[in-house]
Amino acid sequence: MTAGLVISAPASGVGKTTLTLALARAYRSRGLKVQCLKSGPDYIDPAFHAVATGRASVNVDSWAMASDAIASLAGRGADADLVLAEGSMGLFDGVAARGVSGTGATADIAEMMGWPVLLVIDPSGQAQTAAAITAGLRDFRAGVRLAGVVLNRVAGARHEALVRDAMAGAGIAVLGALPRHAEIALPKRHLGLVQAEEQAEIDGLISEAARFVAEHVDLDAVLQSAPVWSPQPAARGLDITPPGQRIALARDAAFSFVYPHMVEAWRAAGADIVTFSPLADEGPDADADVCWLPGGYPELHAGRLAANRRFLERLRAFAETNPVHGECGGYMVLGTALTDADGVRHEMAGLLGLETSYAKRRMHLGYRLAELAAPVPGHGPGARLRGHEFHYSTIIAQPDRPLAVVRDATGAIVAETGSRRGSATGTFFHLIAEDR
Repeated sequence: MTAGLVISAPASGVGKTTLTLALARAYRSRGLKVQCLKSGPDYIDPAFHAVATGRASVNVDSWAMASDAIASLAGRGADADLVLAEGSMGLFDGVAARGVSGTGATADIAEMMGWPVLLVIDPSGQAQTAAAITAGLRDFRAGVRLAGVVLNRVAGARHEALVRDAMAGAGIAVLGALPRHAEIALPKRHLGLVQAEEQAEIDGLISEAARFVAEHVDLDAVLQSAPVWSPQPAARGLDITPPGQRIALARDAAFSFVYPHMVEAWRAAGADIVTFSPLADEGPDADADVCWLPGGYPELHAGRLAANRRFLERLRAFAETNPVHGECGGYMVLGTALTDADGVRHEMAGLLGLETSYAKRRMHLGYRLAELAAPVPGHGPGARLRGHEFHYSTIIAQPDRPLAVVRDATGAIVAETGSRRGSATGTFFHLIAEDR
């Protein structure tokens, strides 16, 4: 019997990820099988989920994915005791225009799967008002049910009592209250949390969070609030064409933004994936059909990448006979140069004319729908691809032929068209799904 629960909040930065990891580890320590999911286009949190549960996590996204694809991905929890779906941003936050099956809001997933929402509420500077906000969230959308709340960062016993009393008056169950605890704060950087693979202490930090949450949250009540869920076979799963039969995939601290469902879909379609590390001065496997450079943090390692001659030479040699594609950070590395935050210009692979800079940060954020003007590995001209863009670089030059007509979630055309030159292509967005 599998239970399902969505963990959300009124806004970002309230503590969703910490609570999700802590609950996942606490229930796992009790001997339960826990499956995590991530609502929305976040490529960092699923790796933390995997550390907490020992099971791979994937993204589910109502703007980019059909309901059958979401059901298929959620079905990996069929053999688990509990599925925890971590939300993004606030519960109802998405885009104005509906995508494939929704607006990208966490509430879409909750309603679609029939899972109630456990809200994380930070009542700092509030008391009764926290209950009013929670009641508003509870009543905002008829198809979304509230399981209860966990209060985070309560100031003390008196503060907790005031908030609990107000919540009770509104008919809202308080399933836990967490005082401030600096020891479980997850380190952050400009695109979100510092990646799990970069934190040697992450397992201990999650264990401490689980211990702390177990002391202050009624784990039995939370589990009882999650109804039994019976996964239904999806009529159609997430059908993604792999870019090649044998894929050379860059994978290290500079190239780590790969959606787990993409790699799984490639393998399910019969592709063989061979990873290599540009930071270790490795190049793509010469026997591969295609080289794929995902996003990540090349701006933090630009000097090292520019100095790794074997990587650059092997990448250029590979591109002479085989297609090479880069997403966001990978696209920047395929370009001519990347200027880091200190204003130092580093020459990159030069397979494309793109030049970017982090000396003056400019945020690019949002869903993208691209119609290809030329082929990319796995997709021909005219293909429509759904993805997400998130970076802080400034485009200095993008001189090559446009790869696609790219629109945001409102349908407005954006300037980040991607590039193509010879066998090299690149986009600023990360592919999530094909638009069918």
